[in-house]
Amino acid sequence: MSQPLANIHPDAKIAPNVKIEPFATIEENTTIDEGTWIGANAIISNGARIGKNCKIFPSAVVSAIPQDMKFQGEITETFIGDNTDIREFVTISRGTIEKHKTVIGSNCLIMAYSHIAHDCILGNHVILGNGVQMAGHVEVGDYAIISGTSAVHQFSKIGAHSIISGGSLVKKDIPPFTTAGRDPISYCGVNTIGLRRRGFQRNKILEIQEIYRTIFLSNLNNSQALERITNTINPSPERDEIITFINESERGIMKGFSK
Repeated sequence: MSQPLANIHPDAKIAPNVKIEPFATIEENTTIDEGTWIGANAIISNGARIGKNCKIFPSAVVSAIPQDMKFQGEITETFIGDNTDIREFVTISRGTIEKHKTVIGSNCLIMAYSHIAHDCILGNHVILGNGVQMAGHVEVGDYAIISGTSAVHQFSKIGAHSIISGGSLVKKDIPPFTTAGRDPISYCGVNTIGLRRRGFQRNKILEIQEIYRTIFLSNLNNSQALERITNTINPSPERDEIITFINESERGIMKGFSK
């Protein structure tokens, strides 16, 4: 159901039970799936692909032209998964020629005034606190939480089930299952509370803690730590995910604990 004061391009593909409030703008080459609500003054720009049962709050902008000098008007997209909430004044840029898309997964919460730049890839169940500023090409794993007013450097990677404290400057990669904070961004421990809430058993959390004690608290460099982990801890999805994340890190991972 669309209000007569909404500005909807005739070529937009909108499911019948989508609700669009007054003064919202829906541009051409957009798709909005069933059950989604578009708030007043929101702008759904060219290339947006919005899933089912999403809520796009007033004055949010989805799939804006990238703030990137290399963008030359190529056809790119922004994908928003099902059941994702995008709060007031959030801005999300579509992709560039690098990846051709920006992706936000399902069941995410993007709080007010956050910015997600071009070519970012966010997994499912991700939460961004108010005012998070995310540069281009950032990758965020499932269930990660980035607390309010944090800023994330371009090309950074944030692992699944990690949590970053408010006001952080994220200039290094954040491995999965960890808590990160301080300045410069540093290891603060394993995200035990989040893991328990998501059903991780005690023995699995202890395994993850042992892995990170070796990485951050053993005075070994990363190569030595990963070799010890490989030789002393039995293979598991979590162990292998951590090893792969660190081996593939291009920016380098955050530093270890320091007072």
